[in-house]
Amino acid sequence: MKSLQHQRPQVDQIRLAFLSKKPLIQVITGPRQVGKSTAAEQVRTLLGWPAVMESADSVLPHGPEWIENHWLRARKLATSGSALLILDEIQKVNGWSEVVKRLWDEEVRIGGRVRPLLLGSSALLVQRWLTESLAGRFFLHRFSHWSFAECQKAFSWNLDQWLYFGGYPGAAEFAGDESTWRRYITDSLIETVIARDVLQLQTVTKPALLRQLFALSAAYPAQIFSYNKMLGQLTDAGNTTTLAHYLDLLETAFLASGLEMFSKGRPRKRGSSPKLVVWNNALVNAVSHISFRQTKADSGWYGRIVENAVGAKILNELSGSEWGLSYWRDGAAEVDFVLSRGAAVWGIEVKSGRSGKAPGLIQFKKKYPKAKIVLIGRDGIPLEEFFLRPSEEWFS
Repeated sequence: MKSLQHQRPQVDQIRLAFLSKKPLIQVITGPRQVGKSTAAEQVRTLLGWPAVMESADSVLPHGPEWIENHWLRARKLATSGSALLILDEIQKVNGWSEVVKRLWDEEVRIGGRVRPLLLGSSALLVQRWLTESLAGRFFLHRFSHWSFAECQKAFSWNLDQWLYFGGYPGAAEFAGDESTWRRYITDSLIETVIARDVLQLQTVTKPALLRQLFALSAAYPAQIFSYNKMLGQLTDAGNTTTLAHYLDLLETAFLASGLEMFSKGRPRKRGSSPKLVVWNNALVNAVSHISFRQTKADSGWYGRIVENAVGAKILNELSGSEWGLSYWRDGAAEVDFVLSRGAAVWGIEVKSGRSGKAPGLIQFKKKYPKAKIVLIGRDGIPLEEFFLRPSEEWFS
């Protein structure tokens, strides 16, 4: 299969990092089924080092001795040179960061040659414990859902195919049979992520509500949805605080985000109506049961799919504390997305249909005259051109 031959850009970065004079723990984080394990295999092949490769992805969590045992195995392989220790789904091991810190500090102290490569699919758990326990000892590599450029290269997809089938390489082989493709996405991806990367690792008092909230996000992509309206549609929804918390959990699993309303110069209102963005269009279209042909024929739904894909691309490619993605609305005036980085602000409007004025951008520019304006689609950057290039090239 072509996807197995495809090498993501981070692979060579990781290889070079392991060859650096100052060794660090290399960490890969990102969604399930985007090639993290494949990348680790490719790094191992390129380095040619002896390696131990294990996964902690099991129903029952492992204890810290699981890491110690595999670390010891790697040490026994590192007799005449470096050995690679690849541990997948590391966040599922109880107390993983403390034992990794202890073993790594010991490795550095004795001049050992075990080089760890840790993989994780829960952004919150991996990054929180990295910064709290392993500060200064690691380098983080973020893997996103596959871009249009990658799917075009690997599967010869056109833009409409990528907008519909999304960026999961493992699902690409089922694209010719939409019914099978939907079952694969819902059973092997959505349910697995919710059950193993959210419910198994977080305290969730209402699992059914969490699933309903994701389904709602997939049904209304790129739409502003008030918490009060959610409370009216969801069963046993509790309160807005619970919904906001569950949206945060869906975001840490790279499923969906609730973007806040932009308000420069004062704190953002946490309870403001969120704009729902799903991180991969495959998740939307698998749940919607709207066919590929129907999506292309329905200009309204197609427009939502395009707008969601723009938001998802930015979330996937410009994540981290330095970037902030939100939306703006003032009465009837609205801007699809607002991207901020320090003092820099971009107002982003997405137009997949006919040409026309964007009154929201005019009002936004009046309120924030230093903001840059980016129009994507008709009368602006062509959709295919925008999706083919990395986001940082457009917002720099």
